[in-house]
Amino acid sequence: MTNVTTDPNIAVKGYVHPDVLVSTDWVANNLNNPQVRLVESNEDILLYGQGHIPGAVNIDWQGDLNDRVRRDYLDRKAFGELLSKHGISNDTTVVFYGDKNNWWATYTFWVFQLFGHSNAKVMDGGRAKWIAENRPLTKEVPSYPHTKYVAKERADYKYRAFRDQVNQHSQAGQPLIDVRSAKEYSGELLHMEAYPNEGALRGGHIPGAKNVPWATAANPDGTFKSADELKAIYEQNAGLSADDNVITYCRIGERSSHTWFVLHYLLGYPNVRNYDGSWTEWGNLVGAPIEK
Repeated sequence: MTNVTTDPNIAVKGYVHPDVLVSTDWVANNLNNPQVRLVESNEDILLYGQGHIPGAVNIDWQGDLNDRVRRDYLDRKAFGELLSKHGISNDTTVVFYGDKNNWWATYTFWVFQLFGHSNAKVMDGGRAKWIAENRPLTKEVPSYPHTKYVAKERADYKYRAFRDQVNQHSQAGQPLIDVRSAKEYSGELLHMEAYPNEGALRGGHIPGAKNVPWATAANPDGTFKSADELKAIYEQNAGLSADDNVITYCRIGERSSHTWFVLHYLLGYPNVRNYDGSWTEWGNLVGAPIEK
């Protein structure tokens, strides 16, 4: 059985932390590994039922990870119950994958990091690559024995930014990366193309933010570009360095979690936070500074 921490297909890409990614080959070789739990997280909540990787459980970004009343994430108790229900223990290696080139896989991965579950990985290329390679899918929903997952208190300060922190960051001239499309960044659109307006009343971007659309980090097959290619995008073109204190944002934090993952893990930047309030919050704040 393949070692849980090693994937030579990823090692050759030159990342600072290659252990956070695994290939579709690695997943195929570990489908029956009791130490590994596959988690599918999609934007389209119907996809899992249409077919998923054998053994994978479904974690719905909206229904499972979010508080049902406040705009916030679930608390320590609820997170522990969620993982226990899926048979995930504190030492389980959790491998995330999903649609949209792993937007929601990296988003769910990010939420897991808020609770300190560091034994986590993302399947490079996501759901689309698995299907393109004609690998097996099933509609069977797996059932695992309940565990007693002991969750840590959510440590938002590590990887999450809030609006007041973002405002201070902007005023101090610290780097902000707006990962939305060019039309959203300019204010021409209040939403992604072909998507409905999610409630933002104003368009534009946070002052000082640079526009690096999230998809520039992905290859056509959904895999992440190599470390050298990523450095060209974020360091040579956008002017970032590993010493920077960086905040990423988009509309609700899903696309920016993809870029957060790239900067923090693949390029090894120690100080990167994701502003999940993003434009649906900033674009509605009375008096918030906006540039176009």
